[in-house]
Amino acid sequence: MSSELIDGFGRKIDYVRLSVTDRCDFRCIYCMAEDMTFLPRQRILTLEEIFRSAQIFVANGVRKIRLTGGEPLTRKGIIGLCEQISALPGLDELVMTTNGSQLTKYAQQLADAGVKRLNISLDSLCPNKFKAMTRVGNLEQVLAGIQAARQAGFTSVKINSVVIQGHNEDEIMDLTDFAVENELDITFIEEMPLGHVGRKRELFTSDQVRERITQRYTLKESSESTGGPAHYMRLQDHSSTRIGFISPHSHNFCSSCNRIRLTVEGKLLLCLGNEDSLDLLALLRRHPTNNAPVLTAIKKALNYKPEKHYFSSEGDVQIIRFMNASGG
Repeated sequence: MSSELIDGFGRKIDYVRLSVTDRCDFRCIYCMAEDMTFLPRQRILTLEEIFRSAQIFVANGVRKIRLTGGEPLTRKGIIGLCEQISALPGLDELVMTTNGSQLTKYAQQLADAGVKRLNISLDSLCPNKFKAMTRVGNLEQVLAGIQAARQAGFTSVKINSVVIQGHNEDEIMDLTDFAVENELDITFIEEMPLGHVGRKRELFTSDQVRERITQRYTLKESSESTGGPAHYMRLQDHSSTRIGFISPHSHNFCSSCNRIRLTVEGKLLLCLGNEDSLDLLALLRRHPTNNAPVLTAIKKALNYKPEKHYFSSEGDVQIIRFMNASGG
């Protein structure tokens, strides 16, 4: 029997981010260390366990699932998993966040498998700077992937750009122009201080990004939402592009939080900025054919979902996991 997932503050949880891998073919400076040690296979969810988790969530009111990583397209069997999840009765939307490196190969397959929207990370349009921020990435490969995604028939393709003081804040206009010229949405994201990265950097806020954009474009308020934390605005005279802002520091969005994350090692994270979690992997393996105790544990854990996170612009948040271990 279906039910809803409600946290201790009465917020309905209808959006789950599922990480399918902690591995990635990039090493972005705000996401992971340069020399990473990844999880052994026995400590991560199998594809069958990921699908089973999705079944449980969708049967209990989740309407949007985002597949994340690491880089989800490095996980063998990802297309088949997308086909299974997208076919779940009651799911409105299966979406994915990717670095774009594999999209020339997989974009059309993902669209055919039922993925509705793609978020593609793009923090720089300068090849040398892109290489420095990703440590190993190839800009031309990602740009080709973006074009492949545009042609594959997704409901929308959006660019995600993390703005980092001293690295790419001078490219805000170039990235906005790129989105406009290619009729893409773009979201600018304040850096989140997870792991041992970004703690000494000065925060570049969404308000500062917005100020840069308004030097060339006229922004109009919008009530549009994609079910996530982004606040969207429209560009006057460019109706095909929306500008989004995700502002975990400067404009806390926790009061309307409808999200939880399942890491690839099976930890159900109740909040990105908090270490409280439920060991879902252990529950799935302890009860391989019975979802009832798993669902009971999920509902109990939601009572401990915090009211808000406490990210600080001073870089002193006490979260030691890297972003790739948190699920994108």
